[in-house]
Amino acid sequence: MLVLEYKVKAKQAQYRAIDEAIKTVQFIRNKCLRYWMDAPRQANLKRFDLNKHSTELRNEFTFVKDLNSMACQASAERTWMAINRFYNNCKSKKPGKKGYPRFQKDNRSVEYKTSGWKLHKSKRRLTITDNKGIGELKLLGKWDIHTYPVKAIKRVRLIRKADGYYCQFCLDIECVDVQSQTGKEVGLDVGLESFYTDSNGYQEPNPRFLRKAESDIKQAQRRIYKKKKGSTRRCKARARYSRKHLRVSRQRNEHAKGLARNLCKSNDLVAYEDLKVSNMLKNHCLAKSIADASWYQFRQWIEYFADKFGKEAVAVPPQYTSSECSQCKRVVKKSLSTRTHSCQCGCVLHRDNNAAINILLKAKSRGGHPRSNAKGVATSTLLGATLVEQVATRNLESPSL
Repeated sequence: MLVLEYKVKAKQAQYRAIDEAIKTVQFIRNKCLRYWMDAPRQANLKRFDLNKHSTELRNEFTFVKDLNSMACQASAERTWMAINRFYNNCKSKKPGKKGYPRFQKDNRSVEYKTSGWKLHKSKRRLTITDNKGIGELKLLGKWDIHTYPVKAIKRVRLIRKADGYYCQFCLDIECVDVQSQTGKEVGLDVGLESFYTDSNGYQEPNPRFLRKAESDIKQAQRRIYKKKKGSTRRCKARARYSRKHLRVSRQRNEHAKGLARNLCKSNDLVAYEDLKVSNMLKNHCLAKSIADASWYQFRQWIEYFADKFGKEAVAVPPQYTSSECSQCKRVVKKSLSTRTHSCQCGCVLHRDNNAAINILLKAKSRGGHPRSNAKGVATSTLLGATLVEQVATRNLESPSL
């Protein structure tokens, strides 16, 4: 599965029409969620019941009928995904909150399936054929979609971001690029002092994108509250603030993607810690720094490129990787502030280097378990009538536009 992303260039009236379609999608989702909430327990609603309810909404509301029928179904399917995720969390007895579905108020995308759109022969223009008045859109971007057949496009999604509108094409194409074996193996220990330390002793510097941009972001946020509510200047100030956050998000993604690609290309085995980052974020002293490091995103990209290049990615339980000696296996307890591992056997290493070696040794002894995430990042797109495959909400391997 491949996702190609283009930036959309259109007139202001067309942008307003896209916004209207996005609001309609949000309306359908919230109505389907209310329908599920109000239904009696013995009704045992399924995904097709929500699709049927979306059809009833089309007959009741004219602005819903103006939207393509498959786009309405896609909105209902999004609702069912949230409901099904809640059911699965309850069945698996996930600790803490189970993720009860909530009403949406900030939807930013509308998704079409195999109808409701038409691609120009040049494949540089896209026409939305429903009655929302979106019309023909010009596509800007470096990716060339000419090499792929139109039949391979399973989804077309219009997204509103802080710096404009984008169009994403989901293609049913397998992304495989098997690389030759290098005979090298590496273990990774992520941290805050350095982004990661590998088993060879190399330390990748932590870029700290949010920390570097924090002063500008705070200044942009203060400017919002100096403007009058509802004014055009306040809207422009909010847009500037959003663009700064979007830039940090893209920097994190490109940084994690580049490092993961190089690691998977130059090593046959990449071992990393199976960290529960969501639990670590509960530490209010380190939460901002942990979120800024984006360890989980880095892990997802490692799994994606390992699957693409035919390499192996192994997740290792993090217990005792820092305290256990990599040579004699003696447990040497140390506080978080102690950065040097010193054992009675004479082993003196940097704390993170010792942990990375332990991670690699556990992976080689199969203390870990292989992980494969063929899509790299968190996804929310349904393919066909059933959940065949999930597709990333952002362009996977293209440079930021």
